[in-house]
Order: sequence, then structure tokens, then C-alpha cells
Amino acid sequence: MAAEVEEAWKLYAVEGAVGPDAPVEIDDALLQIDAERAAELLTYLATYNLVFPGPARRDRAHARRAAERVVRLLGYEAAWYTNITDLSPGARAWNPVTRHTFDGVVAGTGGSFTLVLLQVGED
Repeated sequence: MAAEVEEAWKLYAVEGAVGPDAPVEIDDALLQIDAERAAELLTYLATYNLVFPGPARRDRAHARRAAERVVRLLGYEAAWYTNITDLSPGARAWNPVTRHTFDGVVAGTGGSFTLVLLQVGED
């Protein structure tokens, strides 16, 4: 999926930007998380902008309900992954999965479904 994103959004990336080139490099950037952390991060990525902190782009309560529903639909035994290591106030840290300056991903797989929410951006 990251390769498809790179191709589709390459016009928006900074010229000469570097990042993971192979699936194994993307895999190395991902951390396994639990369902509750997945819901928190899905809510964040659906609500806020990684590049420009500030007011919410979407209603946080609505985003949280949608995130919780997705977690329930995949099942609580689903495997969840992210590249985000810190979203505490005043800090944003992640392991890159694209060539964009900012990217955040949450991916889950359970049953016969896989879900990926990826936000990329440039400043």
C-alpha cells in the first residue's frame, strides 16, 4: 500500500525526499499495538493534521465512534500496527513509511479484513 501511495501522491512530496524503498523497511518501521491504542490513533489521524497542529478537522467524538466501530468489526483479536511512537502534547514522532515529511499509519487485520488509515503531508 505504501508503494501505491508514493506513486499516487509523488507530485506532493518534496523533491529528492528519501524513505523506505522495500516492504521489509516498512515492516521494520511498524510497531505492534493493542486495540485500544489503535482506536486512539485512528481517532487522532481522522481528526487532526500531522503537519499543522491546531483545531480539529473533523468532530473528534464522531471520529472516535467510527474508530471504535472499526476495531469491533475487525475483532478484538485483530493484529494492529502503527509507525507512530509519540503523539503527546507538543511532540509528534514516528518511523517513516513513505517519502513524505510527515506520515502516520494505523493498520489492522482480523478475520478476512485489513484496514489501513494513512495520513501524509508536507509543510
